[in-house]
Amino acid sequence: MATPDQIAEAERLGYVRAWVYDSPALYPDAWMTLAIAAGRTSTIGLGPAVLIPSLRHPMVNASAVATLAALAPGRVSVAVGAGFTGRYTMGQKPLRWSGVEEYVAAVRALLRGEAVEWEGAPIRMLHLAGFGAARPIEVPFLIGADGPKGSAVAERVGDGIFAAAFPNPRAAGRPHVVLQFGTVLDDEEDVRSRRVLDAAGHAVAVLFHATYERGGADAVRGLPGGDVWVAAIEATPARERHLTTHEGHLVKVMQFDEAAVLQAADLIPAMSFSGTPDVLRKKVAELESMGVTEIAYQPAGPDIPEELARMAAALEL
Repeated sequence: MATPDQIAEAERLGYVRAWVYDSPALYPDAWMTLAIAAGRTSTIGLGPAVLIPSLRHPMVNASAVATLAALAPGRVSVAVGAGFTGRYTMGQKPLRWSGVEEYVAAVRALLRGEAVEWEGAPIRMLHLAGFGAARPIEVPFLIGADGPKGSAVAERVGDGIFAAAFPNPRAAGRPHVVLQFGTVLDDEEDVRSRRVLDAAGHAVAVLFHATYERGGADAVRGLPGGDVWVAAIEATPARERHLTTHEGHLVKVMQFDEAAVLQAADLIPAMSFSGTPDVLRKKVAELESMGVTEIAYQPAGPDIPEELARMAAALEL
């Protein structure tokens, strides 16, 4: 609930955009959060990353974009994807990319003021003046894609790519955002310290979560700490396991994650945007050389303003 104030602090520190997750089983509502943040800021860009089509009718998201564009003119960007936690937390697999493409095309057409066919009937934004930004509304749309199918959708209906953790080589000179988790390390700081685990341990925990969902238990067992993690998660009844697997996702290392994350903590510097200031500046240069145009840094731990300040100072924002 403190995110709007943290976005205002990020603006003060020199960050240029604030993205908000759209996983309603885990976090506060994305659009409400962005609307509050719009009233507390004046320059920082704002947007959801990533919207998941199955969560809302296209008219609902078109109306939300129009509302935010009126509250924060010139500052809105939107990212849309097939779904990771936003669907896994509800026991569902990611959407088909064909459906994502159809959805994005519909929302963009609505924002242009066009009528589109949806669920067997034509729909069009009917908002009068003063009920949202005037149409046509042109905001950048990024596609949350890491593989070839999603990247092809980005080519057809998007303005760029929002990748998770690793650069997408198919971004091909277009806007290319990469989500990163981590923390600024002091010289010789122990990666198993409470501070580092709170601030960056989730980068290892999510590796277990994603590997389990996509590759199963055997794939996780190949990771450091994997046997411990599988034993902990599979103590939960299979029908309810998705509720436990993603609890605390990218926010906190949960009790069932803790022993495995401690075993795998040596991965934190390599698997996350963590390191001393010199190391982090080298990571930025490497990402830039790979075509990345924006790093979406997601801090964690009990003191988000401090994490934002440490990163801003390390990267000399």
